[in-house]
Amino acid sequence: MKPTSPLRPTLPRATLSELLGEYGAGEPLSCEPLTEGLLNHGYRLATTRGRYFLKHHLDGDPGAIAPLVRQHRATAALAELGLPVAPPLADRLGRTVAVHAGRCYALHPWVEGQHRDGAQLSTDESHRLGALLGRVHRALEQVIGRSPSPGPEARAAATPVETHAVIDQLLAHIRARPRRTGFDELAEHRLLERRALLRTHAHLRPGPAEVPTEGWVHGDFHPLNLLYRIEGPVEPVAIVDWDRLGVQPRAEEAVRAACIFYLRPDGGLALGKIRAYAAAYRAASGASPDELAAAVHRVWWERLNDFWMLRWHYERGDRRADPQFPAASALVVWWTRHAAAVRGAFSGG
Repeated sequence: MKPTSPLRPTLPRATLSELLGEYGAGEPLSCEPLTEGLLNHGYRLATTRGRYFLKHHLDGDPGAIAPLVRQHRATAALAELGLPVAPPLADRLGRTVAVHAGRCYALHPWVEGQHRDGAQLSTDESHRLGALLGRVHRALEQVIGRSPSPGPEARAAATPVETHAVIDQLLAHIRARPRRTGFDELAEHRLLERRALLRTHAHLRPGPAEVPTEGWVHGDFHPLNLLYRIEGPVEPVAIVDWDRLGVQPRAEEAVRAACIFYLRPDGGLALGKIRAYAAAYRAASGASPDELAAAVHRVWWERLNDFWMLRWHYERGDRRADPQFPAASALVVWWTRHAAAVRGAFSGG
């Protein structure tokens, strides 16, 4: 970046100078907002002392300090174990969270890398991806400790009655629009399709007896939160965005991640690569085939009952997830038709 590049209006120079001053990171030369991702605000900074990534944590400002500190300590410990993470830098007083005007920020070293989805990964690279996530899950338990056990209400699966009510609400939004778009037409089609699937498969709702193995997880493991080397071997250089670090069923994170990495544009999954990914995950994490099979069933039910993209579109007026909707909504139908093959790919059956 050229030193003369003007600062974008997203963060005033005075704010940047004050924040960078706390870290001894020099004076700002440029500030480029990053557009990828749906949560939080990120900025690529060039200063008189180097390049950095500045993250504005939107969730819980300023009450997010305590969980952020825990998150930062965990990522620092993971880095010490040799995992590819980029922990935040400490300021002059040893703090990793900077509070400015009631807002929380963290400064990270800039990591040069690129995102890769499953279509850009070979079968062998998919195997290494699964092994990486398995190592992360084992390491998190090592550096944080055993996880608390949420109550049964935290594990309760969505009910068809609740989902039918959501479908009716979304259909009402669509049908009230004076001029319909192609997105509206597709949304209505998928909602009616989903309602029919729910009626047919309501008896497959996971029961309370299906208690998954829980542990500390990244919480948002997908292609935009993993950076690979730009040149040389296809190896991850940084797992980023640990904002959702928390206690969840570990195998479900493995299934959800694969359904994002290996989702094809037509709504199907690349099951050959998933088989390699899942085998490596099981070996690295210690998860059993039965645990993965049960996680597949719970995540399938979760997807069958989930409409977050449409709720963002119609209830919040937020269109950022719209490009993901065609493939994501087709996946539920494809998955239902190929349930046995999907379960086998993850469990090794």
